[in-house]
Amino acid sequence: MRFHIITIFPDMFDSYLTQSILGQALNAGIIEVTAYDLRSYSEDKHRRVDGRVYGGGPGMVMWVDPIMKCYADVVKNIKKKIKSTPTPGPSLKGRGAKILIVIFTPEKVEFNNQIAESASKEYSDIIFICGRYEGIDARVKFILEDSSDCEVVEWSVGPYVLTGGELPAMVCIDAISRRLPGVLNNEESLEENRVSSHEIYGRPENYKEYKVPEVLLSGHHKNIEEWKKGTNL
Repeated sequence: MRFHIITIFPDMFDSYLTQSILGQALNAGIIEVTAYDLRSYSEDKHRRVDGRVYGGGPGMVMWVDPIMKCYADVVKNIKKKIKSTPTPGPSLKGRGAKILIVIFTPEKVEFNNQIAESASKEYSDIIFICGRYEGIDARVKFILEDSSDCEVVEWSVGPYVLTGGELPAMVCIDAISRRLPGVLNNEESLEENRVSSHEIYGRPENYKEYKVPEVLLSGHHKNIEEWKKGTNL
């Protein structure tokens, strides 16, 4: 799985994505993550990628031109990746790549485990366009829908507003990656695929007056499973 991030803060991803399970997945080649510096695609002498909103109003809107130029570079890089093992067909899909383009918008479809599972199985490449300020020019979505052979979706990671799409991109990469074969040492580690309680306990067995529930120490597997489901025992 290859992730491509269009952002004005490419360095923001280094710390999180190179640690722990995701870092191991990167080192193993199970996932690839490339962050593209949107400012390098600006023709403005100050490397600006945003300006005032037509029609008035507060905030700034991210310009369409730098985003589309960056997107073109992303597609070129995807084609390079599949060039060594092309399959018949003139389109990216026909050549072995199925691409999803994600634009983050608070009011749209809320990202969840089911979406993450589907994305992990269906796509070879996911492109995240990280907006800032008031958002990105609406024409970006229209152009991509009209001119590309990629699927374009708008996701939200919750009913709240963030300062940019970088954190949502990290959330989605994490949730999708952990569903790829080989990322987790044990596929049963996927919490949604097993019985798991909202309460978990570790050592020591007794800490001051707080004790581990007796059922968890009983060795009675059926009773433990019932306890995890929330059944009173």
